[in-house]
Amino acid sequence: MTQTESVATGPEADSPGTAATRTDAPGTAATGTDSPGAAAPRRQTLILTAVLLAVFVVPTSISGTGVALPHIGADIGASLVPLQWVVNAFNVAFACLTLAWGSIADIIGRIRAFTIGAALYAVASLVSVFAANVYVLDAARALAGIGGAALFACGAALLSTVFEGPARGRAFALFGTVAGLGVSFGPSLSGLLVETAGWRWVFALHAVVLGLVLLAVPAMSKGVRETRDQDARIDVAGTALFVVAMLLLTTGIAQGSQWGWASPGVLGLFAGTILALAAFAAVEKRHTHPMLDLGAVADRRFLALCLVPVAGSFAFVTMLTYLPSYLTAAGGYSSGAAGLIMVLLTFPMLVLPLFAAKLVAKGVRAMTVIFVSLVCLVVGVAGLSLFSPDVDLALVALPMLITGAGYALAAGLVDGEALSLIPPERAGMAAGFLNTLRLGSEAVAVAVYGSLLATLLTGRTSDGIAAFPGAGDAATVAGTAAGGNIDGPAEAVSAAQREGFVDFLVDAYDSSFHTVIWVLAATCLVLFAVIALLLRRGGGKSPTAHAS
Repeated sequence: MTQTESVATGPEADSPGTAATRTDAPGTAATGTDSPGAAAPRRQTLILTAVLLAVFVVPTSISGTGVALPHIGADIGASLVPLQWVVNAFNVAFACLTLAWGSIADIIGRIRAFTIGAALYAVASLVSVFAANVYVLDAARALAGIGGAALFACGAALLSTVFEGPARGRAFALFGTVAGLGVSFGPSLSGLLVETAGWRWVFALHAVVLGLVLLAVPAMSKGVRETRDQDARIDVAGTALFVVAMLLLTTGIAQGSQWGWASPGVLGLFAGTILALAAFAAVEKRHTHPMLDLGAVADRRFLALCLVPVAGSFAFVTMLTYLPSYLTAAGGYSSGAAGLIMVLLTFPMLVLPLFAAKLVAKGVRAMTVIFVSLVCLVVGVAGLSLFSPDVDLALVALPMLITGAGYALAAGLVDGEALSLIPPERAGMAAGFLNTLRLGSEAVAVAVYGSLLATLLTGRTSDGIAAFPGAGDAATVAGTAAGGNIDGPAEAVSAAQREGFVDFLVDAYDSSFHTVIWVLAATCLVLFAVIALLLRRGGGKSPTAHAS
């Protein structure tokens, strides 16, 4: 039998009416005068503030660190490959361990797991500040990714535990807003710090913010009643297999454009991913306390809601990452002008998550808002095909705003809806799975976009580069152009042919970009259909649903 225990983690634990109680009934939470997540309003505000601070740092780091890479490389003399791992080490560690941290939080307690994550992230950020070489920095960034996974998974689980009813909806709306703002404005904030204070201050800011979060932990822990599975043990085998699967998948996608998508190496990596996931599923079915409760994933409504952020990754996050390169390479805009244009994509994140929560509070069905968000993603990303090198910005402003609205409307709302279907003692696992799909799909979507663009651009460049003597290897030229730098390869040809070569590369880039756009739109449409089908077959309230 499984024992669950509800505990008050602070001094109130010994006071009458708050003592821990046990039950031997599987899956049931302890009862008392308050619900398991009840906390005083002032303490709720403190917990929400601490979680939001932590949640802002993590996506800011994901989207903003890349801005500092040229300055890091110049300062510490790093070559390209280890320099790229300043970003990759964080992203891979984060994607691999978010699910594991969610499960661990259900065992050791969400506040404790959240605290460990904040401490790891703060220490890693301090090491990054004083790193003398790129390999130390890479290791520190991997450690920060481990801590960031804990913060994201446990932060969402804490909100699900502490807030109920309309307050939970508002809390998750703020969660989604802050996370979206971190992703959207991370590059701008990092760029400002790099230009005014130096790249080390990007990581120093992270350390300061997480230090403030750690100072709030003692007050946060008082009176928060958590449901813990006292007999559970950490699923080491399941965690290891899941990490291996994620590593193989991300490596296969990243190397697809370089090795060839049909090359034995890439196919072997994908085959290894399938085998590792199959072994993971087999282990989880047999494990008494699995890292991932496959029963929750089998719940069609929960799985459908977890797929909503995946659509956002392919429509919004890819554009947030790569549209600036298109604007500079094909559109001829400066980096500053491209950044200003991107506000059209990110502006909805400032207002729509809270607006969506208000709509739900006034009686609009949450699933109606979520379906509207999915329609906006499909229509918006398809509308981005209107882009061309000389397009009038007024024409593409609407699809950019619609795409941003699609991402913003579901931000936070989908978290609250998904976690409301899962019993509170498994909220950590559920939040970990949801955020694994969210952040994992972001990494996968960005890698797919980059590899597909490079593959298409290489093919189109190969078809006509022979007409420009001295231009160099098509794959090298395409790789440089895909990063937004067309003027660099143009320097290799004669002055008489330079303008024609630039036009050739711009046309190749524009054509490749439009093909990728339609692939993204088709992907979002398929995800929309799958989500609708799962929700339709899922019927009413999930059998695992937890009534608030």
